[in-house]
Amino acid sequence: MIIEVRDGVAVVDGVPRVLVTADYPYYRDDPAVWADRLRGVRDELGIEVVTCYLPWRHHQPDPGAAPDFTGATRPSTNVVGFLELCEELGLRVIAKPGPFIHAEVTYGGLPDWVCPDADPSIEPLLDAAGAPSRWADGSAAAGRPLPAPLGPAFLAKAAQWLSAVGKEVLAGAGPVIALQIANEGLYTSGALPLTAYDYSPSGVAFFRDLLRSWYATPEAYNEAHGTAVRDWAEIHPPTAASGLLAQADWGRFHAEYLAEVYRVWTQAVGSDLPVVVNLNPPTVPELDDWLARVRPELWGGISYGFTNWMGVVSAERDAQARYVIAAKRAPGPNLEENWGFSQLYNPAYIDGATSFHQSLLALAAGATGFNVYTGVATSGWAPELDAAHAGPYPDCAPIDADGTATVKAPVVRALADFFALHGTEFLECVPAARDAFGLYLPYAGIAALSGPDGPQCGRALLAFHERMRAKGLDYAVVDLESATPEELAAYRTVTVPGGPFMHASVQRLLAACTAAGGQVLVDGPVPELDERLAPCALLTPSAEEPDGEHPILYGAADAFLRSHPDRDVHYVTVLVQTGNRGPIGVRTPYGNAEVIAADGGAAVLRLAGGRLDDLVVKGLNGFLSSAVAARVTLNGDSVVTAGPADLVMLAGERA
Repeated sequence: MIIEVRDGVAVVDGVPRVLVTADYPYYRDDPAVWADRLRGVRDELGIEVVTCYLPWRHHQPDPGAAPDFTGATRPSTNVVGFLELCEELGLRVIAKPGPFIHAEVTYGGLPDWVCPDADPSIEPLLDAAGAPSRWADGSAAAGRPLPAPLGPAFLAKAAQWLSAVGKEVLAGAGPVIALQIANEGLYTSGALPLTAYDYSPSGVAFFRDLLRSWYATPEAYNEAHGTAVRDWAEIHPPTAASGLLAQADWGRFHAEYLAEVYRVWTQAVGSDLPVVVNLNPPTVPELDDWLARVRPELWGGISYGFTNWMGVVSAERDAQARYVIAAKRAPGPNLEENWGFSQLYNPAYIDGATSFHQSLLALAAGATGFNVYTGVATSGWAPELDAAHAGPYPDCAPIDADGTATVKAPVVRALADFFALHGTEFLECVPAARDAFGLYLPYAGIAALSGPDGPQCGRALLAFHERMRAKGLDYAVVDLESATPEELAAYRTVTVPGGPFMHASVQRLLAACTAAGGQVLVDGPVPELDERLAPCALLTPSAEEPDGEHPILYGAADAFLRSHPDRDVHYVTVLVQTGNRGPIGVRTPYGNAEVIAADGGAAVLRLAGGRLDDLVVKGLNGFLSSAVAARVTLNGDSVVTAGPADLVMLAGERA
C-alpha cells in the first residue's frame, strides 16, 4: 500500500479515499490482548487503518537509558511487536509520536525529566505575564510548566526522541503509512489565546528574526509602525495598547511559530512518510486567536487535520459553528472523533448517534476522513502513565475492554462500509457551496490582542456562518492572502471582514473578482489603506446578501448536498438537531425527500439516476430516548425498517 496526501486527501495506491481510522492506545492494554483487539477493529468495525500515540514517557522514563520500543523493560513498550501484529492482520497504521500527546496521559506524555522544574537548563514556555504555561492533569496541584518548544535544551531532547522513533520504529515503514506530529497545536494549545505563549526567550528571539525577514531594516519597520527603534532587540511582543500593525505582526508570528515547530519536529523524525496534524477546533471567544495561528498555507508538505472535543454539535449552536469552521478551514481528515468518552466529556456520547451525527457533519462540511477515538476500550496501564483515570479507557468504546463488540460497533461498521464503497466518488463530488468567506488574517491577530472594539475576522466569520446556516446554504472558507482569482471565481459572493486597511494585493484580487462579475460583500468599514497604512481604496462592495431555497422543508435539521461533476450522482447528508421529534423534509436534485431518523441522529444518502441508492440512517438514540422506524422516501419510493432500528443499505442490499 502506497499512500500520499494530496490537498488533504489520502490517496491510496493512486486512488483518493475517505480516510476511516480507529485509535487503539496499545500502551494502556495488556500485550496479550493486542491481536484480539486489532481483529475486532478489522472484523467488527470494518476499519483497515489504526492510529496510535507513542508516549515518550512510556518508552523512555529514564533520561540515562535509550528509548525502549521492543519490550525489554516491560511488555507494553513493545511497539515494534504491536506494529508487526498490525501488519500480520492486514492493518495499516498512522503513528503519533508527539512529542506531546495529551491522550489523558500524565504530563501529556512528556517524560518528567524534560520538565523545567526538573532540569533548570530547559527553558519554560511563558505567557504574556512572564508566567510559565502549565499542564494540569492531576500529576501536580497547579500543573507543571511546559518546555518552550524552540528552547535549545528541550529541542535537542525532543529531536533525539523523534529521531529514535524514526530510526527504530518507522525505519522500513512496515504497516505505518503516515505520521502525526504534535497534538492539537503543540501542547493541546492550538485554540488558546495568543497571549498564552510564547514569550520565552527562544520565542521572542524567533519573533525578532521574523520581523527582520519581513521588514529587512529597523528603518523600514519604523516607517511602517511610526516607531524609532535602532535595533531589533528593542522590539518587544505587542500588547493591547500597541499599534494595529504591531498586533497583526504578533498574529503572523504565531502562524509562523506553529509552522516552524511542525517543521523542526518533522525533520527530526527523518521519515519520508506523509505528515498530518490534528488541530483542535476554536473556542468562540478565541476564534480570532485560532484563525491567526492556524494557517495551513504555511506548512509546506505537512497536511491539515482536526479533532472534536468541544461539545455536542446536534444540541449546541456554538459547538456546531466551531466544528464546521474547523472542517472548512482546509481540506483534511477529522483525526479524533469522540466515539467512546461519555463520563469524561458528555453523557450524550453513551450512544453512538451523537458520534455518528458528528462524523457525518465533518465529512459534509469538508473533512476528508474520520477517526473513531478510541475504537477499543483498554483496562490496564502503569500508574506512572496515568494515575488520574480509572479503567476502562474510554468508558463506552465500540469494542469493549473485554474485546466484546458493543452496540456502537454496527454503527461504525455501517459508516466504514459506506465510505469504503463510495468514498472515492464522494470526494469527487462538489459541495453545493456558491458563497465564500474570505479570511483576512491580520485582523485576527489584531482582534486577539485588542479585543472587540478594533478590526475583527472571527466575529465576521461567525456571523456569516450563522446567516448561512439560517438560510440552509453551504459555503467555503478561503485565505485571501493566498487565494487566486480562479478560486474566487468559483463563488457568486465573497464576504470579507471590514476594517481600516487591507493588503493592496488582496484589494486588487477582490476588485478583479468584482470586475469579473462576482460580488464582494464587506462586513464592516471598507478599507481605505494598504498593509503599510498608505492610501489604497480599490474596493467597491456590493450590498446584496446571498440567498437561495432552504434545503429543509420541515423539521429541525441541517442538510448538505454534494454533486458529481460528470455523473448523475448526488450525496445528501441530513443532520437532525436535538429536540426534533418528527420527519425531516429535504429538497434534493430529484425532488423532495422525507427522512425519518432519531432525535439527534443523521443520515447520508446516495442518489443516482433519479432514485434512492445506498444509505445509512440512524433510527436509534438511547441517550435521548428516541427510537423510530428509520425511513427515507423519494418520489413515492420508500426504504424503511420493520420497527425501531437503524437503516443501512449497501450495494443495493439491506444490511
